[in-house]
Amino acid sequence: MHLAYRWFSRLGFEREIPDHSTFSKNRHGRFRQSGMFRKVFEEIVHRCLEVGLVEGRSLAVDGTLVGANASEHSRVPREQLARTARVSRTVQEYLTELEQQNPVADPDEHPIAQQMVSTTDPDAAWAVKRGSATLGYYNNYLVDTTSRVILSVDATPARFRQEVLAAQRMIEHVSRFGIRPQNLAADKAYGSGEFLAWLLERNIQPHIPVIDRQHQTRGRFTRDAFRYEPKENAYYCPEGKPLHYRGQRRSSQGDLYRSTPAQCQGCPQKRLCTAGPYRRLFVHWQEPARQAVRALAGTPEYKDSQRARYKVEALFAELKQQIRLRRVRLRRLWNVAEQFHLAATAQNLKG
Repeated sequence: MHLAYRWFSRLGFEREIPDHSTFSKNRHGRFRQSGMFRKVFEEIVHRCLEVGLVEGRSLAVDGTLVGANASEHSRVPREQLARTARVSRTVQEYLTELEQQNPVADPDEHPIAQQMVSTTDPDAAWAVKRGSATLGYYNNYLVDTTSRVILSVDATPARFRQEVLAAQRMIEHVSRFGIRPQNLAADKAYGSGEFLAWLLERNIQPHIPVIDRQHQTRGRFTRDAFRYEPKENAYYCPEGKPLHYRGQRRSSQGDLYRSTPAQCQGCPQKRLCTAGPYRRLFVHWQEPARQAVRALAGTPEYKDSQRARYKVEALFAELKQQIRLRRVRLRRLWNVAEQFHLAATAQNLKG
């Protein structure tokens, strides 16, 4: 093993082998701002492209929750961070970075998640999955489904909204390699109207189930049963009664239309329409994109992409079962990103 180590690192017999602390010193010193681990990962991807292993036409994206190296008991109210920073270098660095970035609070985060911060690892987010809660990160992969090569990696705090943002960053990142995907497969977590429209604008077919809670009417009339009149900006129900515009719902990214109790009272089809005193109709601002993706759902290409999506999940299973990365060993987002890039590099070399 010592001979192999010397050969790999080009160390002659007359030279001293570096102490183990040299690795951590370089990692936290010279390598911290260099992006070394990302560059190594990208070099492997570049070589896969050069020899034709990667087609880059059909991609899949997903994220997996990886536990943080921090205890749930390390969480304190956000207003206590300034006091904690007096004795914690990690919190000092975190507050300095926040001051430099001047971030805008994410409105989609849960209020409790914003209020409580871990003093051990402030970048980690409080996540609940399958009934259990933990501090963690999302390890996001963008994968070429033909070759199973990981094309891009993005580490984020474990917040639901971060998965879509990571997917956008990774797709833009691989464009630097000349990769122009024809379609993207993902699970329903990526099926928001905004992301679907974003993909269609780039001529990428979203092979993704549409998030459509408003369309689930439990056997009653769906939105398709209502006729829209652009001049009136109103929808007409099957009985010919109008549902007038009632305003925007910015949190849900859409417009609300509603009938009146007087219109619905005594309607012969009311039991097929609504259980309430009147009918509400929500129309998403990206409804054309959502309709376009619904039309793709039955195509053979869509079905093939959804079947191939398991390859991302298989990589995550390998990550946790073989590489044993169920929980990160390092703290802070930049450290975690390095660990995720190293693991993905090992998977690409192995694959």
